[in-house]
Amino acid sequence: MIAQTSDPNPIVQLLPLLLLVAVFYFLLIRPQQRRMRQQRSLIASLDVGDEVLTIGGMFGTITGVDDEAFDVEISPGTRVRLLKSAVARRVVDEPVTPDEEASEES
Repeated sequence: MIAQTSDPNPIVQLLPLLLLVAVFYFLLIRPQQRRMRQQRSLIASLDVGDEVLTIGGMFGTITGVDDEAFDVEISPGTRVRLLKSAVARRVVDEPVTPDEEASEES
């Protein structure tokens, strides 16, 4: 007697591959696209006078804006020219309340 073998459904064979692609999309690709979108909007919103932190760890104040670069003053009288992509984030100075000043002095 000859045993009959049934051909497996092609969708069942592709299901693990499709699940793997979906996992990569939601865990790797989508968050990276969100970070890139946030970085582009940050760079577009920066203007002269904003204090920034570079990807190299230097703090500075933007003194000039060009199509592809910023002029950043990193100390009084010291200016450097940085690519816009070299800015990691905007530095936001938190206002200090009188209560916080008293606790810092103690």
